[in-house]
Amino acid sequence: MNRTYLIALLVPFLFAFAPPKLKKVTVAKNVALSIPQNFEVMPDDGIAREYPAARKPLGIYTSPDGQIDISVNQRESTFPANDLDMLLPFYKASIQRMFTEVQFLKEEKQKINGRDFLVYEFVSTVRDERSTRSLAPVRKYTLIQYTFLKGQMVIFSFNAPAQLQNQWQETARAVMATASVK
Repeated sequence: MNRTYLIALLVPFLFAFAPPKLKKVTVAKNVALSIPQNFEVMPDDGIAREYPAARKPLGIYTSPDGQIDISVNQRESTFPANDLDMLLPFYKASIQRMFTEVQFLKEEKQKINGRDFLVYEFVSTVRDERSTRSLAPVRKYTLIQYTFLKGQMVIFSFNAPAQLQNQWQETARAVMATASVK
């Protein structure tokens, strides 16, 4: 086989799996993050449907097909920011209570852009355990990280269907490495 022909076949294949380019967004006055260039702000009706809560998140960005979400939330915290090591198992247990099953890929304290974060990367499963009918389990890949700012907890989260984990994991890690809280 001609070498040029082989290269011509391989190059598009390699670029198909290249992570997307990122653009920096300011989520709030002291909070910034870089997200894939083709992600957009989720409209309010989408936020109400996908993330029902009494308090609207600081920002939610979604992929063009709506399958991948990046969210940033802020809420009051009763925990002192200097006790992150103590909080690591506490938040792990909290995550485990939210799902039927959790497979942790990472659970650690990590310094990102000069600030300490609690970082959890996992695949979760939620099963319908009602006896009247049974829906297929929902599996998600999540990379979530927590930090503290003036009595507030700031939460960054990257969520994708579990079947897209291999395609998005590198991007999720790149996005989360840009989290900035000042």
